[in-house]
Order: sequence, then C-alpha cells, then structure tokens
Amino acid sequence: MVGITSLFEIGKRSLLASQSAIQVTGNNISNANTEGYSRQRVRLEDGLYISTVPGQIGTGVQAAEVLRDFDEFIELQYLGKSSEFLRWDTLSARLQDVEGAFNEANTEGMNTALARFFADWQQLATRPDDSNVRAALLADAQNLQIFLTGADSRLEQMRAQADAALEDDVETINGLLRDIAQLNVAILGAEVPGSINANGLRDERATLVRTLAEKMDIVYVDNGGGNVTITTKAGQTLVSRGEYFELEVEGPQAIADVAAFDGSIQFSGQSDHEYLVQVVTGGALGTAQFRVSVDGGRTWLADASGNDTFTAQAYANRITLPDDKLDVWFTAGTQDLQAGDIFQIVPHKGVYWYENSSSKMNITPRIFPSGQEDTSRITGGSIAGICAFRDFYVGRYSEKLDALVKTVVWEVNRLHSQGTGLDALTGWTATNAVRNTGVPLGGADSGLIYGEKLTAGNLSLSVYTDSGSLVRTVGLDLDSGTTGQQNFDPAAHTLEDVRAAFDAVDGITATIVDGRLRLAADSGFTFAFGTDATGLLAALGINTFFDGSRAKDLRVNETVSAQPDLIASGHVNGAGERNVGDNATALAMAALQHKKVAFTTTFEGTVQQTVQDNYATLVALVGADVSNASFNQSYHKTLADDLARRQDEVAGVNLDEEMTNLIKFQHAYAAAAKLITTSDAMIQTLLGIKN
Repeated sequence: MVGITSLFEIGKRSLLASQSAIQVTGNNISNANTEGYSRQRVRLEDGLYISTVPGQIGTGVQAAEVLRDFDEFIELQYLGKSSEFLRWDTLSARLQDVEGAFNEANTEGMNTALARFFADWQQLATRPDDSNVRAALLADAQNLQIFLTGADSRLEQMRAQADAALEDDVETINGLLRDIAQLNVAILGAEVPGSINANGLRDERATLVRTLAEKMDIVYVDNGGGNVTITTKAGQTLVSRGEYFELEVEGPQAIADVAAFDGSIQFSGQSDHEYLVQVVTGGALGTAQFRVSVDGGRTWLADASGNDTFTAQAYANRITLPDDKLDVWFTAGTQDLQAGDIFQIVPHKGVYWYENSSSKMNITPRIFPSGQEDTSRITGGSIAGICAFRDFYVGRYSEKLDALVKTVVWEVNRLHSQGTGLDALTGWTATNAVRNTGVPLGGADSGLIYGEKLTAGNLSLSVYTDSGSLVRTVGLDLDSGTTGQQNFDPAAHTLEDVRAAFDAVDGITATIVDGRLRLAADSGFTFAFGTDATGLLAALGINTFFDGSRAKDLRVNETVSAQPDLIASGHVNGAGERNVGDNATALAMAALQHKKVAFTTTFEGTVQQTVQDNYATLVALVGADVSNASFNQSYHKTLADDLARRQDEVAGVNLDEEMTNLIKFQHAYAAAAKLITTSDAMIQTLLGIKN
C-alpha cells in the first residue's frame, strides 16, 4: 500500500539517479579534451507501479545504465575513408622524395648530361685526333653514368626505407590485433546487457580499431554483446572474440601449389613484380613446359620471338625470364611436374597472413602493370601506400630507367662495335658472359644479356700487320666443314661455335674465359671490325663503349677508358681499310640523339622515342604521379574529416550542453532532497497528532 514512507523511497531514488547523472556529466566535462572519449549519458527509467486507489502510482526513477553516444554506421564509413586517406597520404609523401631525385629544374640535370654526351661525339667527328676531345667525351660519359647510377641508387634506398616502414607497420598491426582481442575478452566479461556497459573499454577498442584502419583496410563486424570480428576485405580473419591472427613480413620466396611434384622452383635476381609460373606441359626437367605472368595470369610474358612457353630446366640451364629480371630453375624430385601446377614467386619482402603455424596466405598489396589493383590483397591504409610506392611506382620508374640504360648501351655499342679508333685492336675480352657455352646464344637459357637482340647474318673482320697493312678481310664461317660460308644463326649457334669461327681466322686466337669470349691478335698482327649485321659484337661486349644493361651496373668500358685512342670515330670500309678520319661512327653517334629507338617495359610495352624524349616521359610520369597522389590525398582527407566531424557531433563532448545538464540535474537533486524533507515533515505532523 502506498504511504508516506513511499515518498522517502521515491526521494532516495531520485537523489541517487540525479547523483549518477551529475557524476556522468562531470566525467564528460573532465574528458572533454580526451582523445577517443565518447560522451556518456545516464538512461533513466521509471520504477515499478503499484495498483491502488485511485489507480497505479509510480515508485520513482532509477538510473538503469550509462550509455555511450557513438554512431556505429558513421564509424564504419569513417574507417573505410581513413584507410583510403592514409594510403594516399603515405604514397604522396614518398612520391615527393622521388620527384626530388628526378628534378630537372637544375640546368645540370640528366637531360643536360645526355645533351653533352651526344655533343661530344659531334666534337669528336670534327677533331677525331684531338686527345682533349676524347678525354672530354670520356668525362661526360662517366658523368652521365653517375647521374643514372645515382638515380637508381636513390630509388634503391627508397625501396629499403619502404621495407623498413612495412616491417614497422606490421609489427604495430600485430600489437593492435592482440590488444583488440584482449579488449574483446575484457568487454565480454565486464558487461551485463541492459545494465552495465564497458564504455571506457569500448572507447579504447574503437581508438585501436581506428589506428588499425590507418594501417590497412578492414571489415569490422559487431556481433553484439561487446564481441567484434575484424577481417581483411578479402576475408582473412584478423580478430574473432579473444583470438587474433598475426601478419608476418617475410623475404623473397616461392610458394608452390602442385599436385604431386616434390621438387622445388628456385630463382635469383630482384624484381618489383610477383610472378605466376604455370606448368602447361607436364614431365621431367628438360621436358616440362611452363609460362609466366606478372598480372596474375591475365597475360603471359613472351620473348623477342613471341614465345610464351619455356622449358623447365635444372640450374645449369636455368632460364632468364623475358623481362631480364629473374633467372628461374627447378630442382628435381621423385615426382614430375604436372600440367596445372602453380608456383608463385615473390622476389621481394611481402606480407603474409597466418591462419596457423603451417598455413599462410600472401596478402601483400599489389597493383598489376595495367594499374588495376589486386582486390584479393590489402588495398588500403599505410601498408597499401608503402607497397604501391615500392612495387608499382618505384618499380615503374626503375624499370623505365633500366630500359633507358639498356637501350642507350645497346644503340651506342651497336655503332661503336662496328667502328674503329685511332689504333687497331690487339685483343679484347667480351664484357658479357654466357652461363652455358653449349646452348644457342639467342635462347633464354644462354644467359646472354642482349641475346634477344641477335639476328641471323654475318660480320666483317679485318686483320692487319703491326704497320697497318691489310692482310685479309673475312666474314665468320660458322661451319668451316661445309662448302661456302655459314652465317651466324642465334637460334642454332653457341658461343663455342662463335669461338671456333673466330679462331679459324688466320692471325686471331679465340678462347673462352669464364663464359666470355676473348680475342687476341697473333704476334705481329692487329685487327678491326667492319659491318656487323648480327649484333653479335654488341651483344657479347666486344669493341664496345659501355658495359652493363641496367642503371646499377652501367659503366664506361675499362679498355676504352684506359686507352681513349680506341674510341671509335671512323669505320672500316668494304675494302678493309681503316678510315679513322672519316668520322662515320662519331657522326652516327651524334645523330643518335635525335633518332627514335625502341624502349621496352612490362608496364608500357615497346615505344619508339628519342633517348631524351624517353627520359622526359619518365620525369613527366613522376610529376603526374605526385600530382595525382596529392589530389587523392586531399580528396580522401576531406571525406574522412567530414565523417570524423559527424561522429564528433554525436560522440564529442559539448561543454555548453554539459553545463546545461549539470544545472538541470543539480535542480533535480535539490527537488529530490525537498521531497525527502517534505516527507519528513508529513511524518512529524502525524506524530504530533498522536502526542
């Protein structure tokens, strides 16, 4: 039955409810500037009702639970945009460093170095016997080399920095996953649905999830009851209740997905691509055929002849892939390769998700050469920015730089190898080696750097006495046992065949040393080369100006550098005469500045440009990428900031609103106290009647 004592209970409950509300309001005010704190509020509910005359009468109010103002829908959107922003923010910052490496605002940039190099050949054509001109040409060639190798070195440093940043981010991610899983357990243990909410723990977890989303794109699922599941967008579970799955950064490796083959695939070299190796014809080593893709099987790499299948070989006959970046070979097992066997070669550091100690998956962010993202991998967060920078962007710049060097070296050496300097040659050791002297030079298993440039035909070789008198001019006979002269065929003839052909020329001794052809004039003789329709001299590195095929190993040939008089300015005419003053070679070199030649990369295919135009497209590409990254960084920052503002409108503490609530609950507390004093007065009145 409702009586005066019930008023005491109502007053007490009101006091406690108001006190709770004031305490929560005070907590909001004190945490107004606390990062990650979400505004809290007390949910008040009326008490039980007692049925009596004149009807149901309430029993007051009670503080049911402390709620946290937080919009999960907005937060999910924010996590996605935050991942995108951090991806572009990371990429933009790193690309600006690249822009500095290719800054042509300085008049002493790469273009100037290229222009001077070609201008020096023009000067040499004018004064072929001037030692100062030859010295200037060598100096400017070495300066060009310094520019190119320096640019490559800076790109390599940026790769190393990206690797270090990747390892740091993955270490941070693993710590976040562990902490989130622990908070899941703590929240599940602390909460009682409808009465006790672990708001502080939820705020802490939300802050960690935001940090995680900055590192990688995630899918966040609230299962209710304080339990959340976090996965990658491709579906790999990162956190489930109190369990978490770590990521690892691992070095270059090959992952096999085979039916029965118990051997292995091996590789050497460095590349920014990942390679899919698919067996198309099963069998033992030397018989099985495979093909290779750098875009997940959408297209297949082909050699200069258009062949896109290669024979699986052991180490001795290992295959150089068409992009010249990796050598690939197999080790035999008890079971043969089968059609459909798949190998994934990752020649750089990657990120792997571990389901358990023996089961892992490659989730390294990847952009295919076409620019399309691999959506089965990580695509957002700073990790995506780091890997995109390292593999796609720096990969493109490095590949274009290497293509520039390879083309310049080939075109310069192609001309130089068919020319002659002030002095005839007494000997030359080739700078480019083959790994197997018994296989055709044009094959992928020969290992000859410029093997794909070789064509069928012949070359002219003239032998002279020490005094310069012509002894003979001959072409190479690749099969002296048959009638007539046998021309060179890159698909058939080996380095041993070429050695034998040179050695058959009177006055010349040819040997092979460490896979390199060595030519030496016999005592009392010298020699020089005329027209070479095969490209054999340039490919082997005989009578050449440059050594190397990539920016990192480019250098001026040591023999030419030590003996500037061997710099080819003239040529040997059809009669075998050394016309050192006709300047045909020097003029052809100077004309190379404006000649369109072929540059080939996996990103762009083959394009025809001048050397300086090709370098200009590299500089322009860097500038365009910097601009695009900066735009996307700004765009996604605006979207993320807007969502953060909207969340802050819900979860942030508004001091004006909190002060209003403080006054409101203070008055409610005073009213509750007044109710208690009124109840006491009523009781005292009743006691007075009795007395």
